[in-house]
Amino acid sequence: MAEKIRIKDIAERAGVSVGTVDRVLHDRPNVSKPAREKVEQALKEMNYQPNMYASALAYNKSYTFYLLLPKHESEAYWEEIEEGARKCEESKRDFHINVKINFYERSSEESFIEQGKAIIEEKPEGVIIVPSSLEITRALTDQLHELNIPFILLDSYMPDLRPLSFFGQDSFCSGFFAAKMLMMLAFKEKEIMLMRQTKNGIVVSKQQDNREVGFRHYMHDHFPSVKINVLDLPLDGSRAEFMKMLEKYFATYPDTHHCITLTSKAHIVGDFLLKTNRRDVQIMGYDMVEKNAKCLREGSISFLIAQHAYMQGYNCVETLFRALVLKKKVTPVNYMPIELLMKENIDFYRRTQL
Repeated sequence: MAEKIRIKDIAERAGVSVGTVDRVLHDRPNVSKPAREKVEQALKEMNYQPNMYASALAYNKSYTFYLLLPKHESEAYWEEIEEGARKCEESKRDFHINVKINFYERSSEESFIEQGKAIIEEKPEGVIIVPSSLEITRALTDQLHELNIPFILLDSYMPDLRPLSFFGQDSFCSGFFAAKMLMMLAFKEKEIMLMRQTKNGIVVSKQQDNREVGFRHYMHDHFPSVKINVLDLPLDGSRAEFMKMLEKYFATYPDTHHCITLTSKAHIVGDFLLKTNRRDVQIMGYDMVEKNAKCLREGSISFLIAQHAYMQGYNCVETLFRALVLKKKVTPVNYMPIELLMKENIDFYRRTQL
């Protein structure tokens, strides 16, 4: 184990006082240029590594990080994000880290603007953002840049906004992968169903939209003759409404045996298949939320693509902590793994590796 280097040792090596070394280590004023150079040379020769954790604790400053998330129901992808962020907040309680969450309506740009304004007024040390459209999000992030408040993008990567970091899947590759896995089962089919969640017929999630681009790209190149029947379920629809729409769909397209959704709502179709005892239809979806896991175990869902939502929430807060409290460099782009879950391996899936 390396011997601990004391401030006294550095002072003796540099030929200056202990007070001078302390001022240099903490970047305080009133140090002459020759004295600073002597201390810096001594630090280099002694391979001094500062204890950033001890320094941060000694500083005793509090930090508030805001998380701007879409409103959601329980057992959703976003709930896992929240839990991960809260876990990181708990693990950093000695450093006075506070995580606050503001929610906006996913289909409302006005709601995003309103919640973003509320966050700006609080002047937090850092912000984690699930983006709205590019231009609406840019209006918020431009203000954050002006105020020197670092921010992390979660779920959708928009490099033009110059975030401190990004966490999420490569959406295009994820959709391409999903199509490839689906067609390993459905390669003999003439049609498949693509279930989407929309607001007035429009996909409001940039991630879902990008996944569909990747999905269709694979289908166009490898299965151009397979018909893709689109079923749009309204974001604010009820369970009863969904059941009626699915009944109508399968009455209209009785030869559909494979379905896919690029959201975390595969359980909507999965529950319908179980209730109607449709054992000749399989669905593939995203995210290891409990409702999806139940359908996977009971056989109405064939595959789930996992993206470690809990880890994303945790790592976003951790990254702000490292950048702002420990003054460390952070990785700018963090793509999450694309993992395939089935009935046989779901019980071995690690929600977190932390």
